[in-house]
Amino acid sequence: MPRLFVTAIVLATTTLLAGCDMIVGALGIESPEKVAAAREADGKAIGGACRHAGRAIEDCYVLNKKADKASVFAGWRDMNDYMRENKIEAVAPTLAAQPATQVAKVAPEADETKPDAVADKPAVKAAPAPKARKARDS
Repeated sequence: MPRLFVTAIVLATTTLLAGCDMIVGALGIESPEKVAAAREADGKAIGGACRHAGRAIEDCYVLNKKADKASVFAGWRDMNDYMRENKIEAVAPTLAAQPATQVAKVAPEADETKPDAVADKPAVKAAPAPKARKARDS
């Protein structure tokens, strides 16, 4: 009988503590909801920082490939709205420019054997769009 009582107490205690976030957190196990919330917060922070630095959203995506694009865009858009409302100018990044080898890896059309391939190409001006023709009445 005492063995049955002890078993029942142990089972009741473990059942009550199974859903406790403090126990789960103490074991180093994070819930999927917390992980998703942390990824979203990180993405929004990255997007806001990119906008404050005056970077285009596409550049932000390239520089932060592992970040969730939707949350990066949400942070960029929120910071853009905030900066417009409060008439805040973008702050230029103070870090040194990327080395030419990194630029060559990022640019898809760059030749990897020549690190300065992006700098050597002249700027190509886009041709104007053709004018729409009016349909003749027959």
